[in-house]
Amino acid sequence: MPETAHASETKGRPGATLRASSVSRSFEGVQALKEVTLELHRHEVVGLIGPNGAGKSTLVNVLSGFDRPDAGAVELEGREITGWSSHRRARAGLARTFQHSRSFGGLSVRENVEVAALGVGTGPREARRRADRLLAALSLKALAETRADSISHGDERRLGVARALAAEPTFVLLDEPAAGLPEAEVPDFAAVVRSLREVHQAGVLLIDHNMALVMDVCDRIHVLDQGRTLAEGAPDEIRGNLDVAAAYLGETAVQTDDG
Repeated sequence: MPETAHASETKGRPGATLRASSVSRSFEGVQALKEVTLELHRHEVVGLIGPNGAGKSTLVNVLSGFDRPDAGAVELEGREITGWSSHRRARAGLARTFQHSRSFGGLSVRENVEVAALGVGTGPREARRRADRLLAALSLKALAETRADSISHGDERRLGVARALAAEPTFVLLDEPAAGLPEAEVPDFAAVVRSLREVHQAGVLLIDHNMALVMDVCDRIHVLDQGRTLAEGAPDEIRGNLDVAAAYLGETAVQTDDG
C-alpha cells in the first residue's frame, strides 16, 4: 500500500495514541534506554523529564524515527511504525522540534513554515494559507518577511513550533523548547504549549528542564533516570516523589523522617 494511504488511515483518528512499548537502546555498550514504555494520547500534554543523560532525547529520536530501538516497538493508533522513516511518520501526523534550530536562516519566517508544509505534500497555495494562519496564532505575523537568522531566540522557538504544526500533526514532540528563553518569556511560551492541546487538538510530549513550565502545563509527567522509568503521575505526585528528588538532587538533598 502506498505511503500516503498509510498516512490517510492513521492521521486524525479520534482518540489516537502514540506508544513506545518496552523500548531499549544502547550505544557502544552504554544503555541509553531500558524497557521504557510511554503512552501519549491526543488532547493532553505529557512531560518527559529526568537528569542529564537520562535518555530523554534518545526516546524522542526513537519515537520520531530519527533512531531505531534495539528492542521494543513504537505504535501510532495501534499500527506498529518502528520501521518507518522519520519522513513517513511526519506524513502520518507525528511532528517534532529540535534542541537546536533547524530553520533555514536565509529564508523568511513565512517561507520556513511554507517549506515545512510542502515537505509533507501540501500544495503551494495551501502551504501559504497554513503559514499565515500559524504565524498569526504564534504572534509571528509581524516577522513574516524577516530572515529567520535575524530573529530573537524566543521568536526562533516559536518558529520551530510553527514549522512542526505546518504538517497539521496529531502528535508534537517538543525537545527542550524553552532552553535559553528568558524567564519573562516563559509564560507566553506556556500559552503556546497549551494551544497545541486546546486549539490544535494535538497530543504533546514536552521535554524540558524548566520545571516551572513542566509543572504548569502538563497533565501527566513521565520521569526517566539512567534510561529507565523512575516515576509516572500527575504533577503534584511527581513534585512530592522522593525518588525523583533524589535523582535530580542526590540522596543527601532529600529530607526524610530521619532528618
